[in-house]
Amino acid sequence: MLQTIPVEQAVGMVLPHDVTVIIKDVKKGTAFRKGHIIKTSDIAVLKSLGKDNIYVLSLTDKDIHENEAAVILAKSLSGKGVIFSSEAIEGKIALHAEFDGLLRVNKEGLLAFNMLGEVMCSTLHNFTPVKKGENIAATRLIPLIAARSLVETAASLAESSGAIISVHPLERKKIGLVITGNEVFYERIEDRFEEVLREKAVEYGAEIGLVRKAPDDRDIIAHEISECIAMGCDLIITSGGMSVDPDDVTREGIIAAGAKTSVYGTPVLPGAMFLSGMIGDVPVLGLPACGMYHKITVFDLVMPRILTGESIGRKELAELGHGGLCRNCKVCQYPVCNFGK
Repeated sequence: MLQTIPVEQAVGMVLPHDVTVIIKDVKKGTAFRKGHIIKTSDIAVLKSLGKDNIYVLSLTDKDIHENEAAVILAKSLSGKGVIFSSEAIEGKIALHAEFDGLLRVNKEGLLAFNMLGEVMCSTLHNFTPVKKGENIAATRLIPLIAARSLVETAASLAESSGAIISVHPLERKKIGLVITGNEVFYERIEDRFEEVLREKAVEYGAEIGLVRKAPDDRDIIAHEISECIAMGCDLIITSGGMSVDPDDVTREGIIAAGAKTSVYGTPVLPGAMFLSGMIGDVPVLGLPACGMYHKITVFDLVMPRILTGESIGRKELAELGHGGLCRNCKVCQYPVCNFGK
């Protein structure tokens, strides 16, 4: 239970929680840590922080303190690729990525967890690319103390939901890049796609294993795709030839190469004419010309998911419509923006 006493009478007592100091635009941190023994010289400081009274705690076996609760909650929420400190700060524990990868959040499980009311967890958006050590979520008990049974219920719910928060590593795929278009094949213009996609491959930890060029000919495109697969490429990316122009036959070439399942068209801009499919167990991505002009497109939303082994079909693409409109900011901040969220 909690008792409240004036701070002037608290000298010699132990603080039961961290006391936070906030100075606008300057600082937010801990002024006094839980367990601090209050001294006479602390009284003025505490009062300047708005602490005219403090709590004295008396816990029973049925009660739980915010710091202990935070550790239990953090453990129950964390799946593979998630690490956290065993010590709460101001009642909160932050969860971090153990390695570079793709954040996965069980949104339904997270909602059920937060619906309990006295516990909370906030995360970055599902499918956010994250770096090793990056803060991806945080959890805490909202009151200073609560019923232990509530925290046990929350932890059980989180664990039964599977991993509510996890980080999936990106597979190091060998990419076969097939650049299509008469204008490039016949050297009427200089190709720019290869440079763009090499940079993106490095960013995602993949490698361009083979680069082939093909004119706007369905059968030649199919042949080059098949050659890439025969040479051991485990991800095929085609560039160009995805629009409605009569010369654009890349999609037909992908189908002729053996794509049994392919989805053409997405509710994402830029990237409406993107294609995702499979040739056997090899993913194939058809990237429209917007990928050469725009820094970030639907490709950047799909590529990390492909590299975690996920299969991207109509439903997965359709879900991208909400948040699928890029603002085309003058200075791109992706993934720290709403695109694809």
